[in-house]
Amino acid sequence: MASTVTTSKDSAATSRPGYGQLLRTRGAWTFLLPGFAARQPFAMLTLSIVLLVQHTTGSYGAAGAVAAATGVSMALFAPYSGRLADRHGQRAVLVPGVLVHALSGLTLTALALNDAPLWALFAAAVPTGASVPQVGPMVRARWGAKLKDSPLMTTAAAFESVTDEFTFVVGPLLATALCTAVDPAAGLVTEAALTLIGGLLFAAQRGTQPKTSADGRERAEHASALRVPGVRVLIVTFLGIGSVFGGMQVSLAAFTESIGEPGLNGVLYGIFAAGNMVSGIACGAIAWKAAPQRRLVIGYAALAVTASALWTSQSALLLAGLGLLVGMSIAPSLITGYTLVEDLVPAGARTEAFTWLTGAVALGQAAAVTIAGQLEDRLWDGAGFLVPMGGTVLALVTLLALRSRLVPPSRGRTVARGVDHRAPAAVD
Repeated sequence: MASTVTTSKDSAATSRPGYGQLLRTRGAWTFLLPGFAARQPFAMLTLSIVLLVQHTTGSYGAAGAVAAATGVSMALFAPYSGRLADRHGQRAVLVPGVLVHALSGLTLTALALNDAPLWALFAAAVPTGASVPQVGPMVRARWGAKLKDSPLMTTAAAFESVTDEFTFVVGPLLATALCTAVDPAAGLVTEAALTLIGGLLFAAQRGTQPKTSADGRERAEHASALRVPGVRVLIVTFLGIGSVFGGMQVSLAAFTESIGEPGLNGVLYGIFAAGNMVSGIACGAIAWKAAPQRRLVIGYAALAVTASALWTSQSALLLAGLGLLVGMSIAPSLITGYTLVEDLVPAGARTEAFTWLTGAVALGQAAAVTIAGQLEDRLWDGAGFLVPMGGTVLALVTLLALRSRLVPPSRGRTVARGVDHRAPAAVD
């Protein structure tokens, strides 16, 4: 069988891995381009719902609650989607998923525009969230199948984080522009259409999808990635990251409306996401010496500190600066967390593990959207920024207490790289 990487493993180990080397991986572009198109709508979904429902109901609390229902259902169903993809193939999950998502999203739009009761919006929001295609985790799983134990895996994790954050630069700007300049429903309609087209294009790339875990013994031993203690710790940390995304979305929308500049919402959120993207590029370009467990603790501490200052902002300029710093603090934690999955989780359960982390971000975002919406309705403009502070501080305390669980166990098929079975040396 031909090698999946254009450079040999020995050569990759002796030279610093870079983005150019990563993108020369054979077959990578066949899933990268459709994968980017398929994940783009994900960054539009929550904000499009918030802007549409707030327009039709006049309440950020109601808008946040409907968006939260979408996020909770996605968080609950995403791991099962990942497990099905590991067992039956990504295409088998994607095709019906994007069809259901597009139909549910359009139904939610129609109900909101026709002033349907809140319970009906919740009923449509649940299948909309449950059917969100998990394209990001699927792309990461394809990188894992291509690169296996290559030093390029950390570069791939950084590249995927940058790609995710680029979508969060474009997505909110696009959603805000469509909802404010075209029609309040235009954001959600566009999201549904892009999901359908991009998802089907990605599903058509059968040649690069990972092999299914057909071995019954492997299924029994690794029935769920959630059994890995380190994955549970990472879920908590990603919940905190989700609280930042959700708190920022609602609070920025409320803040910009309070100063009479609703169009700034997408710009400020884009600056926040751009900080994330820039730091993600840097993380992938640096040859790290520190172990990933240590990098995660340091990066997350920086996130907690910067997120704790958001609620003090009194001007758009100050909020833009703080948002940039918060964004720059998120990428190192995301990249390191996804990198640790490669060491902690067997190959046959990695798509599920990635979807647990993605689902944790969605769940944290859903909770944050709900709480921040209530705070914005009941307290002062910008009170929702207290949510990112609380979420990241609590997650940091958990991470510090349980960080020893992030040390990969020695496996019979793996040669220990350290002494006394300590954490393997970082190869990023």
